This record gives sequence, structure tokens and C-alpha cells, in this order.
Amino acid sequence: MDFNKRKDLVFIILAGFFITNAIVAELIGGKLIQFFGLFTQSIGIILWPFVFVLTDLINEHYGKQGVRKLTYITVGLITYTFIIISIGLNINAVPFSPVNDENFKIVFGQSQWIIVGSILAFLISQLIDVYVFWVFKNRTGNKFIWLRATGSTVVSQLIDTFVVQYVAFVLPGKWTYGELLHNASWGYAFKLIIAVCLIPLIYLGHGAINKFLSLDKKEV
Repeated sequence: MDFNKRKDLVFIILAGFFITNAIVAELIGGKLIQFFGLFTQSIGIILWPFVFVLTDLINEHYGKQGVRKLTYITVGLITYTFIIISIGLNINAVPFSPVNDENFKIVFGQSQWIIVGSILAFLISQLIDVYVFWVFKNRTGNKFIWLRATGSTVVSQLIDTFVVQYVAFVLPGKWTYGELLHNASWGYAFKLIIAVCLIPLIYLGHGAINKFLSLDKKEV
């Protein structure tokens, strides 16, 4: 990889934000919040719309292999995070530690369930996302960016939302199946609404990247 080339630099920046959003979402995911008084979700949900945008930008400029490789790397790093947290949970804090063992376990113990669910859901949904994205792109060419971006999100996030919330909250006994159906359905709807709202940002991102990359051609 040539760090002086603009395309390599853009990939590094997109990958950095992609991985950071994914891992931070896992770490803060144990906190549940109310949306509009209608449904409960992990606070980590607020970061995933940005992952949607980044996935689409990487798909568009670096192809399916770019997304797949980055997905596998991210899954590996999330797994690494899970291992580090597990080790931390099994090391006793000193008596004067600002965060005692009980509080540490409450926060990061629940995050472990989030991480397990997310690893599975993230891997499946990303691979489905890239497949659906390229089905649309192969049929529409460079037209209708909004269609392939939103269409891939509609399919992939249906699976992602239900899988991660089942593993994170039903398996550890936090939610009943009825609560899963209610909250996951609303969570999925929320993601779709955000995906539609982010369409202008996707076009803005595409335009900015194309303009930045075109400078490389002028310099040749």
C-alpha cells in the first residue's frame, strides 16, 4: 500500500472510522435507552448508521473485496476486544480502584453478550449487504446510488437487528421474546429511517472522494 497515493489514504481513513465505530458500539452497547417513549434499544445503535454509510462508500470505491476484507479484519478486532474484556473481568481490582470489580462486571459483562451477538450478526449482515449492493450495481451501473445503498441496508439490517438483540438480550434473560419482537422491530424501522435520511450524506461522501481522487490523476 502506497501511503502517498490518495486512494490508499482514503481507504485508511474510511477503514479507521469503520473499525472505530464498530468497536465503540460494542463497548457502549450495554446501556439501554428509550427512543421517543416507544421502544428500547442499545445506545450503540446510534453509531451503526455511520457504519452503513462507510460500507457503501467502501463498496463503491474499493469493491466487494474491499468490504469483505475490512469486515473480516473488524470481526477479528472485535473478537480481540472480547478476549481482552474477558481477561479484565477475571483480574481482581485493588481495594482503592476507582472502578471496583462489581461495577466493571456490570458494564463490561453485559457488553460481552453484545459483542458475541454483534460478531455473528455483523459478519452475516455485512456479507449479505455487499452481495445485495452488487446485485443492484451490476443492474444499474453507476446510476441510482441511493437504490443500492438503501436496498442493501434494508436486507442486511433485518438480519443484523434481530440476531444481535436476540443474543445480547434474550439469551442472558434481559428480554422476553415479546420484548425482542417489539424492540427489534422498532429498532429495524429506526435504522431504515436513518438510512433514508443519510442518502444525501452518501452522495456528499461520494462526491468528496471522487473530487479528492481526481487530483491524483491530474498530478500524474
